[in-house]
Amino acid sequence: MQFFRRKLALVLLAGIFSLPLAAQTAVKLEALLEKPVLSWAEAAAFVLEASEAAVYNNPADAFAFAMEKKWLPKNAMGNETAQLNGIALLLMQSFGLKGGIFYGIGKRPHHAYRELVYKKIIRGDSDPRKSVSGEELLAMVSRILSLKEKEAAGDI
Repeated sequence: MQFFRRKLALVLLAGIFSLPLAAQTAVKLEALLEKPVLSWAEAAAFVLEASEAAVYNNPADAFAFAMEKKWLPKNAMGNETAQLNGIALLLMQSFGLKGGIFYGIGKRPHHAYRELVYKKIIRGDSDPRKSVSGEELLAMVSRILSLKEKEAAGDI
């Protein structure tokens, strides 16, 4: 079952990105799917590339870029375990998602988390401080790309 989910995720991402899925990208996705817990640097590298905000071969450079842009929580450390609320902030910022009034005022991880729960990118019963696996991050990115596609088509 796990093998099937991984292959399905790879096929879905190939269609979503609408670019040929290069062998290097497939290797990156496979490595991401195998991670039960992501660090801030690993999450930043994947999200920045998926959102086309920036591409870094070195996760530490991606982390530094995201920190400089204030797209991660202030207390995040590159090698520490990423938490869902901070990932929500990274996703909102890197994909340029608009949020509600509270998110717009402070752009805080908590408000980004609540916004992505509202948009059904994150399940509402998830703990905002829980660690994030590669599979979970891939699913969230996939839902955001789908949402952006619907917005572009005028379906939302």
